[in-house]
Amino acid sequence: MRFTSLIIELIRARPRLIVLIVVLAQAAIWLILPLLLYRSPPDDLATVLAFGREYRVGTDLGPPLAFWLADIAFRAAGNHMFGVYLLAQLCAITTFWTLFLLARAIVGAQQAVLVVVLTLTVTAFGSPGVEFGPLVLARPLWALLLLHSWQLIGQNRRNAWFAWSIEAGLLLLTTSAATGLLLLIAGFALATRRGRRMLTSFDPLFALLVIVVLVLPWLIWLIRADALALPPWPDIADLKGRALHWATLLGGLLLAISGILLLAALNSGWFARNPEEAPIIFRPPVDPLARDFVYFFAIAPALAGSLIAGLFNLDRVVGGAGIALMMSGLAVIVATGDLIQLRRQRLLRSVWALIVIAPAVAAIAVTLFLPWTGSAEVSTSMPGRAIAHFFADSFERRTNQPLRSVAGDPQLAKLISLDRARPHLLLDATPQRTPWLTPAKFNETGGVVVWRASDTSGTPPPELAQRFPGLVPEVPRAFEWLVTGRQPLLRIGWAIVRPKGS
Repeated sequence: MRFTSLIIELIRARPRLIVLIVVLAQAAIWLILPLLLYRSPPDDLATVLAFGREYRVGTDLGPPLAFWLADIAFRAAGNHMFGVYLLAQLCAITTFWTLFLLARAIVGAQQAVLVVVLTLTVTAFGSPGVEFGPLVLARPLWALLLLHSWQLIGQNRRNAWFAWSIEAGLLLLTTSAATGLLLLIAGFALATRRGRRMLTSFDPLFALLVIVVLVLPWLIWLIRADALALPPWPDIADLKGRALHWATLLGGLLLAISGILLLAALNSGWFARNPEEAPIIFRPPVDPLARDFVYFFAIAPALAGSLIAGLFNLDRVVGGAGIALMMSGLAVIVATGDLIQLRRQRLLRSVWALIVIAPAVAAIAVTLFLPWTGSAEVSTSMPGRAIAHFFADSFERRTNQPLRSVAGDPQLAKLISLDRARPHLLLDATPQRTPWLTPAKFNETGGVVVWRASDTSGTPPPELAQRFPGLVPEVPRAFEWLVTGRQPLLRIGWAIVRPKGS
């Protein structure tokens, strides 16, 4: 009798169980790891919480939904980061489960397991998934949109219109890249016969009405803030540099899917001695429209997102690497064929586990060993709760009032804004970014101004003293890092701006 491993039998008999096991395992890793290692949230996450605390309809960071949800999760967990980390992993679980449902509709349940397993190796779904924000929240919404788009275009299921419209509206409230993503879906629908037939009913009009109702407050804010204008086009002289930047972004995307490419190469039949003994994962023939659907949404978001980011010199791919590479695993499985032979099973399992665990090992190494190699700071090693508690408590003891606002060094001020009193954040160097608090109002209500102290006298930087004339610096407060290593203590200079009439 031919031997077949238990994992292969489980893939064939219980595909949903395998998907749940691997997805929940990765979510558990990235839920437990930051709770054990991070003494303060990543800087982007601290920004999300500081802005979400204000419940503004819009800011210069984009639509508001992710910021609101982050603040709700933070408050629901008793002002603890556990709520936000859990919310980020719930987004990851929803993303991969939806991807499994989409892949099951196209290549069958057994090969859909391989789709999820391959996609888990994309580095964009590792440690960046901890930093909940628009990029993380957009992933499950995009996955759901793709699923219901295929149900509408490929399966003619008109009952999916309502869910599609809700997801489209929520995506527009999550990321500024949503308009381009929806245009890609509309373009694919118009380019196919079944897609054009799907658009001939009244259902798209009702879906458009639902979307408009959902995003109307955000649209009003965009109009009032005059934020509908496109960024300026680059000069001809800058195009060469922008093209190099685009190539760099594309190279980053290829590096992010290097795990998929490695596993595909190891499973190839080039070096197999006994190819007839490899177990086979079978699927029914793929619909030609489904093949086009998968290839289009595996290539178009990555190509368009990187091109726009390169053209306008943005730091990251528009929409994020998670959205750009979400269909990469499914595209590889579709291209492989109806029969997939799993060769070198032990080697494949070991390499896959190593790729999935590698980002977690890297995060541990950066936290524990990087401080010993030089003076580089690990932002998540700052004692965030201790810093926030000290300055909030000091202000309350001096003024007999709770701390209402904080300004100064943006990184330190964001950490203090996460105190239980939830003081307002003022970015005094760029006050237009925090319109809920002006320097004049800050001086009236009082608050704490903080900065990095370079000596024991705690003299504020000249630009900070100019923005807050009359600052009387206190004795700097020193804090220990999670791992001190070769770094000096974190010394913070500070001053209290007393409320008017206090």
